Amino acid sequence: MGWVVRIRVTAAGLGCAALMLAGCAAPGGGADGAGRTSRAHRPSAAPLRPVPRGDGSRAEDDFNGDGHPDLVLDELVKRHRESHGDDAGIGVVYGSAHGPDPATRQLVSPGRYAAPSGGTLPAAFDAETTCDLDDDGFTDLLIGTDPPYDGIGRPPVPHQILFGGPHGLAGKAVKLRVPGRARAGNEWPDQPVCGDFDGDGSQDLVLTASGSRISLLRGPFTRAGAPHAAGAPRPVPGTLLSRPLPAADANGDGADDLVVRGKRSSLLLGGPLGPVRPGGAYTVARAWRDAGDVDGDGTAELVADGTGRRVKVLERAGGAGGGAGAGSGAGAGSGAGAGTARTVPVAGLPGSGSAETTVLALTDLDGDRRADLVVRTRRGDERDLITIHPGTRDGLRAKPTRTFSTAVFAGDR
Repeated sequence: MGWVVRIRVTAAGLGCAALMLAGCAAPGGGADGAGRTSRAHRPSAAPLRPVPRGDGSRAEDDFNGDGHPDLVLDELVKRHRESHGDDAGIGVVYGSAHGPDPATRQLVSPGRYAAPSGGTLPAAFDAETTCDLDDDGFTDLLIGTDPPYDGIGRPPVPHQILFGGPHGLAGKAVKLRVPGRARAGNEWPDQPVCGDFDGDGSQDLVLTASGSRISLLRGPFTRAGAPHAAGAPRPVPGTLLSRPLPAADANGDGADDLVVRGKRSSLLLGGPLGPVRPGGAYTVARAWRDAGDVDGDGTAELVADGTGRRVKVLERAGGAGGGAGAGSGAGAGSGAGAGTARTVPVAGLPGSGSAETTVLALTDLDGDRRADLVVRTRRGDERDLITIHPGTRDGLRAKPTRTFSTAVFAGDR
């Protein structure tokens, strides 16, 4: 049930082969305190290798089920002179014992993987969220599309599911089925959020319906894209949906919860009926993008986009989890808790002009039980740099241990 986007690091002992594959850090290389990129961290092309076969796992973002998290990258940079209106597709980097490796990658393009609507393939093909929707031990990818719509009556469902399997994402995507009883009005179903909202062990989906209402689609889903069950849309105090941070199950009762934002943010607690019980005000700033236990002390830190070539990290104090609303059904308060904020420098792109720095993920990618930070720096449509900052006992390492560009997928088109 990830948010889409992950990657990781290579052990220093892998040596020159790893350096050639993805710009792994050489001794003394990396970004300096000012965030400049050394030669050792300039991205290089990576040859393509087969996706390892897996047998299924319970790891998040594990499309091939080999127990190692994979990385999803949206909005890939384009080749020079490539049409700005074309969707380059979705990039997937598969994991290993040392983390996702750009040499084991897959370009998920609409031409090859999308389900057509009325004989027309979608022009938009955007990663939305990930979770194991059919409960088979392989993570699935939920994709946003733009099916044809003449503006009359109820619009089609714009979401498709690409299912994972032993060799990763394969076959054609199927259209997500939202039963008529789970829809209201004439608005697009939107903002899908994955989670086990009823606590039965299967992943569900929540989407917006018309106005301030949500549809709950209960899992597991069939390979035809249909939910196990769905009821009528329910009113909620807002129109923007997200998962609570730092933990999806904010009160620790075994069912995932939902944050709904309107004039203020509110927590809806999950349970047998789904996320319907009021959990009180939810005051975590919208800027926080992800959470993970960076130093392995049992308490998750939060990370946000920063300014310039720095990102902001909230080092939290307190017990493990520490989610909003813990131990009660009301009066959630802040999901962030107390902590000390600091910034981590990230590598910059060479050249002139302003660049945008975005946090992609904060999650354990190499199996050491410490969350690693994935950051993307981008300038326009043709240049970007993804850097990996591993978690350590002392916090996030400022010097990245792997960098590459999403331009690596350009040769796969």
